[in-house]
Formats: sequence, structure tokens, C-alpha cells
Amino acid sequence: MHSFAELSAKFETYFNKRHFPDTPATLYDAAQYILRIGGKRVRPVSVLMANELFGEITADAYSVALAIELFHNFSLIHDDIMDKAPLRRGMETVHTKYGDATALLAGDVMLVAAYEQLNNISHSKLHDILKLFSKTAREVCEGQQLDMDFEKQESVIFDDYLQMITLKTSVLLAASFKLGAILGGASAGNQDHLYEVGKYLGIAFQVQDDYLDAFGDPEKFGKQIGGDILANKKTFLLIHALSVVDEAQKKELTLLLNGNSEDKIERVLKIYSACKVGEWASTLKQTCLDKAIKHLEETAVLHSRKVEIENLARYLLQRES
Repeated sequence: MHSFAELSAKFETYFNKRHFPDTPATLYDAAQYILRIGGKRVRPVSVLMANELFGEITADAYSVALAIELFHNFSLIHDDIMDKAPLRRGMETVHTKYGDATALLAGDVMLVAAYEQLNNISHSKLHDILKLFSKTAREVCEGQQLDMDFEKQESVIFDDYLQMITLKTSVLLAASFKLGAILGGASAGNQDHLYEVGKYLGIAFQVQDDYLDAFGDPEKFGKQIGGDILANKKTFLLIHALSVVDEAQKKELTLLLNGNSEDKIERVLKIYSACKVGEWASTLKQTCLDKAIKHLEETAVLHSRKVEIENLARYLLQRES
């Protein structure tokens, strides 16, 4: 079994090329731009890792992995437009650099390219792969809409936020693992266990992302620190804080969320620290990790073959970017 780092390097070699025509350059250069500025490639490499769990990595697995990465970047482009985010991976976002209209089209063409990659595969389970991929794509869009809806609501309960995150973030990682399992010839039961592994890791990934947005090192995180606070986004941290603050803190937090004071980020973070949201987030991450590892353990494969996926799970929860 290969490690995540080894498979990441293999995928990067496969991926490191221009994926779009030269003209019109105003469209395709914008699409190519976000692919050039890097990323951890967790989702496509998860396809390869899950495939290798059950057999040799196939050429089809690389096509599916590429489709997953193209779809992920499509969602990032559109997400950044909707969030008015200035930075992605420490660089200008596509809409900041090329304008909203071109960024919108660049995301659209990237989604088309993802489906074109799936058409390249020869696997007998093509129908199952397309069905899962399309289901996941729809769910990601549903999750993004819920995320925007939540911004207009005064309060969001934890379970509703968890469902939104599962759709917006978690199902794509879950599908990546399951798609790899399908390509590897895994049984239906093993496919479902791998899906759950990805689902719980995806939730833990978002908890960490919410935490880093508030408390991360901006040079390592690659995005604007406090961006969620400025956008009044309902995050794991905010929802928990609102559930445990005293009346004075709740009043101050509500005023801050309804205003745009220059020290908004600093004051919200002070309340977060008083509520110990960092410790709470750490506990929630560990709970999700435990559930993911349990499903991995129940996957009917020799334990020695599962070690690298477990290593990946622990890495995702310790990341600083």
C-alpha cells in the first residue's frame, strides 16, 4: 500500500498539465488558474487509496480522481463568488482576478470537464459511478444553498448545521472513498463502510476548517483569518458559542454579528476563547475521527492494508492549512 504522500505525488504528476483548450484564453486561463495554485488533493487521492485497498490502482481510478478534483474546484470557484472571498490557498480567488462573470463560466466549464473525464472510463460499474457522482454533485449544491440560507437566519441549531456541512463538504470525500472502492471491486458492504469513513472525516475536516478560519495562522491557512466572522457565517464555533454564552456575552455577540465594527473579529474571538470553543471543537473532531476509524476497522480488508487511510485521517485533523 502506498502512503498518502506517495499517491499524492503520483496524482500530481498525472494532474500537472493544462486541462483546457487555449482559446478563448479569457475563459480557459481562468479555469486553469485555480488548478495551478495547488491544494492538498485529499479527495482525488482518496479515490486512489480506496481503490488500492482492494486491488491494483487502475487507469480508470485516475480518471475518476481527476473528475473529483475538477468538480471540487468548480465548487470552490462558485463558493468563493458567493462568499465574496478575496483569497484561496493564499492567492487571489478566480473572481477577484478575472471578474465574477468569467469566474462563473470557468466553474461551469470545469463541471463539464469533470463529466468528460468520467466518460473516459471503461469500468463495468460506469452506471454506478455516474449515479453516485451525480447524486453527490446535487447534494453539494444543496449544501451550499443551505449555507447561504443560514446566513439570513438569526439562529441555526447544531443538527441543521451538521446536515448542511454533511452535504456541502462531507459527501464529496465520502463519495471519493466509495468510488475508489467500486473501482477496486469491493462488496456493497465495504463500499458503504468506506463511504462512512469519508463522511465522518469530512465533518471533522470542516470542524478543523472552522477552527482555523478563526484561530489559524494566516500564512499557513492561506485564507483570510476571521472571514467567517466578517461574513456572519454560521459555523460550528458560532453555533456552540451561542448555546453556552451568558446573557451579557450573548448580547455582545448578537450586536457584533449585526454590525461591522473594526474590531469585530478580535471581540468575537475573545468571546469564543471565554466559551472554550477550541476545546469543544477538539472533542467534536475526535468523536468524528473515532466513528470514521470504527467504519474503517469494520471494512473487510486486512488491517495492514488500512493503515495508510488511518494515517490520512489523523493527518487531516492535525493540519494547520
